[in-house]
Amino acid sequence: MDVVIDLRPSRPETTGLVTRGAGRFLVSLGYAPLAEVTLPNGRRADLMALGPKGDVLIVEVKSGLEDFRVDRKWPEYAPFCDAFYFAVSPDFPEGILPDEPGLIVADGFGGAVVREAPVAPLAPARRKALTLAFARLAALRAAGVTAERLSL
Repeated sequence: MDVVIDLRPSRPETTGLVTRGAGRFLVSLGYAPLAEVTLPNGRRADLMALGPKGDVLIVEVKSGLEDFRVDRKWPEYAPFCDAFYFAVSPDFPEGILPDEPGLIVADGFGGAVVREAPVAPLAPARRKALTLAFARLAALRAAGVTAERLSL
């Protein structure tokens, strides 16, 4: 009797690997990412990153096809970033994701942009408020305070 062992990571493991790799990739580009950021509209961004020139990215991690199919909240991230990306594992099925957002393919070690995201610059007042909220959230986390929500 042959024993078959499935060595593929579970859905939570895949999410963790893709999130870590996308975060590492963003750092390599000069971005400062935070994971699990609750936005003022109540939606939670898997990764939100502040760039060296003040630009704001949001990355939504999709662990697999089912994760994408049940999630239709991603358009609600647009008011809180200059550019929006999906991040998926290398074995995510091609051609499933919409063409509009950017696309990052990542594993536990890093990632690559497969498709650039369209840029829709934030209004200056919104950018200032988001940048301040992002900095406060990062500082609270660095101080060991459990914090996950951006307060504008």
